[in-house]
Amino acid sequence: MYILTLKDADEEGAYAVETQAGDKVLQIFEDEDDAERYIGLLEADNFPAMNATEIEAEQAIAACDRFGYNYVIITSEDFVIPPNFKSYDFI
Repeated sequence: MYILTLKDADEEGAYAVETQAGDKVLQIFEDEDDAERYIGLLEADNFPAMNATEIEAEQAIAACDRFGYNYVIITSEDFVIPPNFKSYDFI
C-alpha cells in the first residue's frame, strides 16, 4: 500500500484530501502505479513534488483512528482525480 508524501520530507506527514465539509481523508493506494498517476495529476496543478511511499495499511489506519482522520483505500479498480478545489493538507 502507498500514501503520498512530500518529496524529501517523508517525515512531514501524508497528503490528505480535505472535503468540503472540512473532514481530512487519507488516501491509501493499493498500487504504486495508481499513486504515481495521482501524483502526476497533482503536479499538473502545481502541487509540491511528492513521492509514493510504501506503508503497512494497518499502521496508516491505526494512525487515522488515533487522530480522528478518515481514510479510503483506493483499489486498482477505482478511478480518482484530485478535487477541483485547492484544498489539501498533510496529516
